[in-house]
Formats: sequence, C-alpha cells, structure tokens
Amino acid sequence: MSMKKKVLIIEDEEDFCFFVRENLNNTGEFEVFIATNGAYGIEIARKRSPDIILLDLMMPGMSGEQVADELNRIPETSGIPKIFLTALATKDDTGGNVLKKSGESYFVAKPVRTKELVKAIKEVLEETGGR
Repeated sequence: MSMKKKVLIIEDEEDFCFFVRENLNNTGEFEVFIATNGAYGIEIARKRSPDIILLDLMMPGMSGEQVADELNRIPETSGIPKIFLTALATKDDTGGNVLKKSGESYFVAKPVRTKELVKAIKEVLEETGGR
C-alpha cells in the first residue's frame, strides 16, 4: 500500500479549499492541509512538510508569488513543488491543457475538475521527482 501524498492548499477562498480538500481526500490518495493566507501557509509547510503545494496567485496580504518566494528561501520548504492556481488563466490560455508550465512554475486554471487536478498533481510530482 502506497503512502498518501501530502497536499497543502494555500488559498483565501474557504469554499474552494473545502471542496478541493473533500474531493482530493475522497480519492484516497492524498492527505490535505489548508491555509487561508500566505503566512499561515508558510507555517503549515514548515510543520507538515507537504509533497506538493497548491497556491492561489491572487490573495490579500501576501500574493502567491510572495509566498512561493518565501518558501523557496527556507531550506526545509525550498524543494517542495508548487502549482499556482489562477482564475486569470483559462484552458484556452493553457492550450487546452489543465497544467501549464512557464519557466520553473506550474499553473492550473480555475475552475478545475478534481480528475484534472489529480492528474496535474501527479504530473508535477513525477516531473519533479516528488520529494
């Protein structure tokens, strides 16, 4: 039996967090943690050492980019792969794919279906070698 992958969602929309956590938990493949702001997300990342972080780009206080920059500065969280969640991109922008890579960053357009998100998470974990 394989270990569940730990997913941290850093996203200010609580309803979105709730539904994504429920849907990912229901697959039986993931253990999901939630932070509704960047500072708390960084704290959870340090304590829980997730396998991957789903990070909203647009949040009050700290943007997703600022959170990612801070996580990348901390030795114990710098190697954690991150997928930015954004309502600013559509599937048309990502060439019809759910997952888009730009430089070293991965993006998923919101809204996203659970099956597509699971596929994106697995793809990024595979490409980055997990942790």
